[in-house]
Amino acid sequence: MNTAIIRILTIALALLPVAASADPIELKFSFFTSDRSNIYQNTVKPFVDAVNSEGQGLIHIQMYFSGAISRSQELQPQLVASGAADLAVIVPGQSPERFGDTAVMELPGIYSDSREASLVFTHLIDAGALNGYGEFFVVGAFVSAAESIHSRQYIGSIGDLAGLAIRTNNKIESDALAKLGAIPVLMPINQTTDAISRDKIDGATAPPSMLFEFGIGRVVTNHYMLQLGGAPTALVMNRGKFDSLPPQAQAIIRKYGGRWLAERSAAAMVAADKDTLEQLKSDPRRSIVYPSPADLEVARKAYAAVVAEWAALMPHNSELLSLAAAEIKKLRASN
Repeated sequence: MNTAIIRILTIALALLPVAASADPIELKFSFFTSDRSNIYQNTVKPFVDAVNSEGQGLIHIQMYFSGAISRSQELQPQLVASGAADLAVIVPGQSPERFGDTAVMELPGIYSDSREASLVFTHLIDAGALNGYGEFFVVGAFVSAAESIHSRQYIGSIGDLAGLAIRTNNKIESDALAKLGAIPVLMPINQTTDAISRDKIDGATAPPSMLFEFGIGRVVTNHYMLQLGGAPTALVMNRGKFDSLPPQAQAIIRKYGGRWLAERSAAAMVAADKDTLEQLKSDPRRSIVYPSPADLEVARKAYAAVVAEWAALMPHNSELLSLAAAEIKKLRASN
Protein backbone atom coordinates (compact mmCIF):
# COMPACT_ATOMS: atom_id res chain seq x y z
CA MET A 1 0.00 0.00 0.00
CA ASN A 2 2.77 2.44 1.00
CA THR A 3 4.67 1.64 -2.20
CA ALA A 4 1.59 2.40 -4.32
CA ILE A 5 1.00 5.74 -2.56
CA ILE A 6 4.62 6.76 -2.99
CA ARG A 7 4.45 5.90 -6.69
CA ILE A 8 1.28 8.02 -7.17
CA LEU A 9 2.83 10.99 -5.33
CA THR A 10 6.00 10.71 -7.43
CA ILE A 11 3.99 10.82 -10.66
CA ALA A 12 1.91 13.78 -9.40
CA LEU A 13 5.02 15.77 -8.45
CA ALA A 14 6.58 15.03 -11.83
CA LEU A 15 3.51 16.50 -13.54
CA LEU A 16 3.48 19.76 -11.53
CA PRO A 17 5.84 21.71 -13.84
CA VAL A 18 3.69 20.73 -16.82
CA ALA A 19 0.57 22.04 -15.12
CA ALA A 20 2.32 25.29 -14.15
CA SER A 21 3.61 25.87 -17.68
CA ALA A 22 0.07 25.55 -19.01
CA ASP A 23 -1.10 28.51 -16.91
CA PRO A 24 1.04 31.57 -17.61
CA ILE A 25 0.60 34.70 -15.51
CA GLU A 26 -1.97 36.88 -17.27
CA LEU A 27 -1.43 40.63 -17.38
CA LYS A 28 -4.44 42.86 -18.15
CA PHE A 29 -3.68 45.75 -20.51
CA SER A 30 -6.25 48.57 -20.54
CA PHE A 31 -6.26 50.43 -23.86
CA PHE A 32 -8.59 53.38 -24.41
CA THR A 33 -8.82 53.09 -28.20
CA SER A 34 -8.87 50.40 -30.89
CA ASP A 35 -6.37 47.87 -32.20
CA ARG A 36 -6.37 49.72 -35.55
CA SER A 37 -4.90 52.90 -34.07
CA ASN A 38 -1.38 54.06 -34.82
CA ILE A 39 -0.69 54.19 -31.09
CA TYR A 40 -1.42 50.49 -30.79
CA GLN A 41 0.19 49.34 -34.04
CA ASN A 42 3.38 51.36 -33.64
CA THR A 43 3.90 51.57 -29.87
CA VAL A 44 1.95 48.89 -28.00
CA LYS A 45 1.84 45.97 -30.41
CA PRO A 46 5.63 45.56 -30.84
CA PHE A 47 5.98 45.27 -27.06
CA VAL A 48 3.01 42.95 -26.54
CA ASP A 49 3.95 40.64 -29.42
CA ALA A 50 7.58 40.39 -28.28
CA VAL A 51 6.70 39.70 -24.63
CA ASN A 52 3.99 37.15 -25.47
CA SER A 53 6.32 35.36 -27.87
CA GLU A 54 9.37 35.15 -25.61
CA GLY A 55 7.30 34.71 -22.46
CA GLN A 56 5.16 31.90 -23.82
CA GLY A 57 4.14 29.63 -20.95
CA LEU A 58 5.40 32.16 -18.38
CA ILE A 59 3.47 35.41 -18.90
CA HIS A 60 0.79 36.53 -21.32
CA ILE A 61 -0.49 40.07 -21.92
CA GLN A 62 -4.23 40.18 -22.58
CA MET A 63 -5.39 43.33 -24.37
CA TYR A 64 -8.67 45.05 -23.49
CA PHE A 65 -9.33 47.36 -26.44
CA SER A 66 -11.61 50.36 -27.04
CA GLY A 67 -12.07 51.22 -23.39
CA ALA A 68 -13.31 47.77 -22.35
CA ILE A 69 -11.97 48.57 -18.86
CA SER A 70 -12.31 52.36 -19.17
CA ARG A 71 -12.45 54.81 -22.10
CA SER A 72 -11.23 57.70 -19.96
CA GLN A 73 -7.68 58.81 -20.68
CA GLU A 74 -7.55 60.60 -17.34
CA LEU A 75 -8.42 57.40 -15.43
CA GLN A 76 -5.78 55.14 -16.97
CA PRO A 77 -3.09 55.94 -14.34
CA GLN A 78 -5.52 55.21 -11.50
CA LEU A 79 -6.63 51.95 -13.11
CA VAL A 80 -3.04 50.73 -13.07
CA ALA A 81 -2.18 52.13 -9.64
CA SER A 82 -5.24 50.44 -8.11
CA GLY A 83 -4.63 47.12 -9.83
CA ALA A 84 -7.84 47.24 -11.88
CA ALA A 85 -5.47 46.87 -14.85
CA ASP A 86 -1.87 45.72 -14.87
CA LEU A 87 -0.73 47.86 -17.80
CA ALA A 88 -1.98 50.90 -19.70
CA VAL A 89 -0.87 53.78 -21.91
CA ILE A 90 -1.18 57.04 -19.99
CA VAL A 91 -1.18 60.68 -21.13
CA PRO A 92 0.69 62.60 -18.41
CA GLY A 93 -0.49 65.96 -19.73
CA GLN A 94 -4.06 65.06 -18.78
CA SER A 95 -3.02 64.68 -15.11
CA PRO A 96 -0.65 67.61 -14.46
CA GLU A 97 -1.25 67.44 -10.71
CA ARG A 98 0.21 63.92 -10.71
CA PHE A 99 2.84 64.14 -13.45
CA GLY A 100 3.88 67.78 -13.27
CA ASP A 101 7.56 67.03 -13.91
CA THR A 102 6.70 65.60 -17.34
CA ALA A 103 6.16 69.20 -18.46
CA VAL A 104 9.89 69.23 -19.28
CA MET A 105 9.02 66.92 -22.19
CA GLU A 106 6.24 69.24 -23.40
CA LEU A 107 8.35 72.38 -23.72
CA PRO A 108 8.21 73.82 -27.25
CA GLY A 109 11.30 74.51 -29.31
CA ILE A 110 13.58 72.21 -27.28
CA TYR A 111 13.63 68.82 -29.02
CA SER A 112 14.54 68.27 -32.66
CA ASP A 113 12.16 65.37 -33.29
CA SER A 114 10.10 62.57 -31.76
CA ARG A 115 13.08 60.21 -31.40
CA GLU A 116 15.23 62.70 -29.54
CA ALA A 117 12.40 63.66 -27.19
CA SER A 118 11.43 60.02 -26.55
CA LEU A 119 15.02 59.06 -25.71
CA VAL A 120 15.38 62.02 -23.34
CA PHE A 121 12.08 61.03 -21.67
CA THR A 122 13.32 57.43 -21.36
CA HIS A 123 16.60 58.63 -19.82
CA LEU A 124 14.88 60.87 -17.26
CA ILE A 125 12.54 58.05 -16.25
CA ASP A 126 15.43 55.60 -15.88
CA ALA A 127 17.33 58.16 -13.81
CA GLY A 128 14.37 58.57 -11.45
CA ALA A 129 14.36 62.30 -12.18
CA LEU A 130 10.60 62.69 -12.74
CA ASN A 131 8.18 62.73 -9.83
CA GLY A 132 4.78 61.03 -10.09
CA TYR A 133 5.83 57.62 -11.37
CA GLY A 134 6.56 55.89 -8.05
CA GLU A 135 3.50 53.62 -8.22
CA PHE A 136 4.50 52.38 -11.66
CA PHE A 137 7.15 50.44 -13.47
CA VAL A 138 7.52 52.52 -16.65
CA VAL A 139 7.85 50.11 -19.56
CA GLY A 140 8.21 52.77 -22.24
CA ALA A 141 8.26 56.57 -22.55
CA PHE A 142 7.34 58.32 -25.79
CA VAL A 143 6.86 61.82 -27.18
CA SER A 144 4.97 62.52 -30.38
CA ALA A 145 6.17 64.71 -33.19
CA ALA A 146 5.57 68.41 -32.63
CA GLU A 147 1.86 69.19 -32.72
CA SER A 148 0.35 71.58 -35.25
CA ILE A 149 -3.02 73.38 -35.33
CA HIS A 150 -6.01 71.98 -37.23
CA SER A 151 -9.16 74.06 -37.52
CA ARG A 152 -12.47 74.60 -39.27
CA GLN A 153 -11.42 78.20 -39.88
CA TYR A 154 -8.68 79.19 -42.30
CA ILE A 155 -5.46 80.12 -40.49
CA GLY A 156 -2.98 81.95 -42.67
CA SER A 157 -0.79 83.44 -39.98
CA ILE A 158 -0.32 83.60 -36.22
CA GLY A 159 -2.55 86.66 -36.20
CA ASP A 160 -5.48 84.49 -37.30
CA LEU A 161 -5.25 82.50 -34.06
CA ALA A 162 -6.64 85.43 -32.08
CA GLY A 163 -9.82 84.38 -30.28
CA LEU A 164 -9.89 80.81 -31.62
CA ALA A 165 -10.70 78.13 -29.04
CA ILE A 166 -8.13 75.39 -29.62
CA ARG A 167 -7.97 72.00 -27.89
CA THR A 168 -4.59 71.39 -26.25
CA ASN A 169 -2.84 68.30 -24.90
CA ASN A 170 -1.24 69.83 -21.81
CA LYS A 171 -0.77 73.00 -19.79
CA ILE A 172 2.56 73.92 -21.39
CA GLU A 173 0.95 73.80 -24.83
CA SER A 174 -1.91 75.88 -23.46
CA ASP A 175 0.55 78.51 -22.21
CA ALA A 176 2.24 78.67 -25.61
CA LEU A 177 -1.02 79.05 -27.52
CA ALA A 178 -2.26 81.72 -25.12
CA LYS A 179 0.86 83.77 -25.84
CA LEU A 180 0.04 83.48 -29.55
CA GLY A 181 -3.50 84.83 -29.03
CA ALA A 182 -5.56 81.62 -29.05
CA ILE A 183 -7.92 80.45 -26.30
CA PRO A 184 -6.52 77.07 -25.12
CA VAL A 185 -8.90 74.32 -23.97
CA LEU A 186 -7.21 71.37 -22.25
CA MET A 187 -9.06 68.27 -23.45
CA PRO A 188 -8.45 64.53 -24.03
CA ILE A 189 -7.98 63.84 -27.72
CA ASN A 190 -10.78 61.26 -27.80
CA GLN A 191 -13.29 63.99 -26.85
CA THR A 192 -12.05 66.49 -29.42
CA THR A 193 -14.00 65.56 -32.57
CA ASP A 194 -17.32 65.82 -30.77
CA ALA A 195 -16.35 69.17 -29.25
CA ILE A 196 -15.49 70.58 -32.70
CA SER A 197 -18.68 69.17 -34.22
CA ARG A 198 -20.76 70.82 -31.50
CA ASP A 199 -18.94 74.18 -32.00
CA LYS A 200 -17.55 74.10 -28.47
CA ILE A 201 -14.06 74.62 -29.88
CA ASP A 202 -12.71 75.82 -33.24
CA GLY A 203 -9.86 73.39 -33.68
CA ALA A 204 -7.23 71.23 -32.06
CA THR A 205 -3.54 70.56 -31.79
CA ALA A 206 -2.26 67.16 -32.93
CA PRO A 207 0.64 65.60 -34.80
CA PRO A 208 -0.33 64.47 -38.33
CA SER A 209 -0.61 60.78 -37.44
CA MET A 210 -3.28 61.49 -34.81
CA LEU A 211 -5.60 63.45 -37.10
CA PHE A 212 -7.61 60.46 -38.30
CA GLU A 213 -7.10 58.28 -35.22
CA PHE A 214 -9.89 60.00 -33.38
CA GLY A 215 -11.81 61.54 -36.28
CA ILE A 216 -10.46 65.08 -36.04
CA GLY A 217 -9.49 65.02 -39.72
CA ARG A 218 -13.15 64.49 -40.66
CA VAL A 219 -14.30 67.76 -39.11
CA VAL A 220 -11.40 70.12 -39.95
CA THR A 221 -9.90 71.07 -43.31
CA ASN A 222 -7.43 73.81 -42.38
CA HIS A 223 -3.97 72.88 -41.15
CA TYR A 224 -1.57 75.49 -39.81
CA MET A 225 1.76 73.68 -39.51
CA LEU A 226 3.17 75.70 -36.65
CA GLN A 227 5.16 73.25 -34.58
CA LEU A 228 4.34 73.35 -30.90
CA GLY A 229 5.71 70.89 -28.36
CA GLY A 230 5.23 67.13 -28.58
CA ALA A 231 2.72 65.12 -26.53
CA PRO A 232 4.28 62.68 -24.04
CA THR A 233 2.72 59.27 -23.37
CA ALA A 234 3.97 56.37 -21.28
CA LEU A 235 3.33 52.64 -21.12
CA VAL A 236 3.16 51.88 -17.42
CA MET A 237 2.72 48.78 -15.27
CA ASN A 238 1.57 48.44 -11.68
CA ARG A 239 4.78 48.46 -9.65
CA GLY A 240 3.63 45.81 -7.18
CA LYS A 241 2.54 43.50 -10.00
CA PHE A 242 5.89 43.91 -11.76
CA ASP A 243 7.83 43.24 -8.55
CA SER A 244 5.76 40.08 -7.94
CA LEU A 245 6.72 38.52 -11.28
CA PRO A 246 9.42 35.87 -11.55
CA PRO A 247 12.83 37.35 -12.42
CA GLN A 248 12.69 35.78 -15.89
CA ALA A 249 9.37 37.52 -16.61
CA GLN A 250 10.72 40.85 -15.34
CA ALA A 251 13.75 40.48 -17.61
CA ILE A 252 11.54 39.91 -20.66
CA ILE A 253 9.49 43.03 -19.94
CA ARG A 254 12.65 45.10 -19.43
CA LYS A 255 14.18 43.71 -22.62
CA TYR A 256 11.32 44.91 -24.82
CA GLY A 257 10.71 48.22 -23.06
CA GLY A 258 12.95 51.24 -22.54
CA ARG A 259 15.12 52.35 -25.44
CA TRP A 260 14.25 49.27 -27.55
CA LEU A 261 10.61 50.28 -27.63
CA ALA A 262 11.21 54.05 -27.80
CA GLU A 263 13.35 53.69 -30.92
CA ARG A 264 10.80 51.48 -32.69
CA SER A 265 7.85 53.62 -31.74
CA ALA A 266 9.52 56.85 -32.87
CA ALA A 267 10.56 55.40 -36.24
CA ALA A 268 7.08 54.02 -36.91
CA MET A 269 5.31 57.22 -35.87
CA VAL A 270 7.59 59.33 -38.06
CA ALA A 271 6.57 57.16 -41.02
CA ALA A 272 2.89 57.48 -40.04
CA ASP A 273 3.20 61.28 -39.76
CA LYS A 274 4.79 61.44 -43.21
CA ASP A 275 2.09 59.28 -44.79
CA THR A 276 -0.69 61.36 -43.24
CA LEU A 277 0.89 64.63 -44.36
CA GLU A 278 1.06 63.33 -47.94
CA GLN A 279 -2.59 62.36 -47.66
CA LEU A 280 -3.49 65.88 -46.54
CA LYS A 281 -1.50 67.48 -49.37
CA SER A 282 -3.22 65.33 -51.98
CA ASP A 283 -6.71 66.43 -50.85
CA PRO A 284 -7.79 69.58 -52.76
CA ARG A 285 -10.36 70.42 -50.08
CA ARG A 286 -7.66 71.06 -47.53
CA SER A 287 -5.61 74.15 -46.83
CA ILE A 288 -2.08 73.53 -45.57
CA VAL A 289 -0.17 76.60 -44.45
CA TYR A 290 3.43 76.72 -43.21
CA PRO A 291 4.36 79.74 -41.05
CA SER A 292 6.29 82.58 -42.63
CA PRO A 293 9.76 83.46 -41.31
CA ALA A 294 8.21 86.40 -39.45
CA ASP A 295 5.64 84.14 -37.77
CA LEU A 296 8.31 81.61 -36.88
CA GLU A 297 10.22 84.36 -35.09
CA VAL A 298 7.07 85.38 -33.19
CA ALA A 299 6.58 81.74 -32.18
CA ARG A 300 10.23 81.34 -31.19
CA LYS A 301 9.99 84.28 -28.79
CA ALA A 302 6.74 82.99 -27.32
CA TYR A 303 8.22 79.52 -26.83
CA ALA A 304 11.35 80.92 -25.19
CA ALA A 305 9.14 82.87 -22.77
CA VAL A 306 7.15 79.73 -21.90
CA VAL A 307 10.36 77.78 -21.23
CA ALA A 308 11.86 80.57 -19.14
CA GLU A 309 8.69 81.02 -17.07
CA TRP A 310 8.40 77.30 -16.40
CA ALA A 311 12.06 76.98 -15.41
CA ALA A 312 11.72 79.94 -13.04
CA LEU A 313 8.74 78.46 -11.16
CA MET A 314 10.98 76.37 -8.91
CA PRO A 315 14.61 75.20 -8.74
CA HIS A 316 13.56 71.61 -9.55
CA ASN A 317 12.21 72.74 -12.93
CA SER A 318 15.50 74.41 -13.77
CA GLU A 319 17.34 71.22 -12.76
CA LEU A 320 15.11 69.09 -15.00
CA LEU A 321 15.70 71.44 -17.92
CA SER A 322 19.47 71.15 -17.36
CA LEU A 323 19.24 67.34 -17.25
CA ALA A 324 17.24 67.31 -20.50
CA ALA A 325 19.69 69.70 -22.18
CA ALA A 326 22.65 67.53 -21.15
CA GLU A 327 21.01 64.41 -22.59
CA ILE A 328 20.12 66.23 -25.82
CA LYS A 329 23.77 67.25 -26.16
CA LYS A 330 24.89 63.63 -25.73
CA LEU A 331 22.37 62.32 -28.24
CA ARG A 332 23.30 64.92 -30.87
CA ALA A 333 27.00 64.25 -30.37
CA SER A 334 26.46 60.51 -30.84
CA ASN A 335 24.52 61.15 -34.04
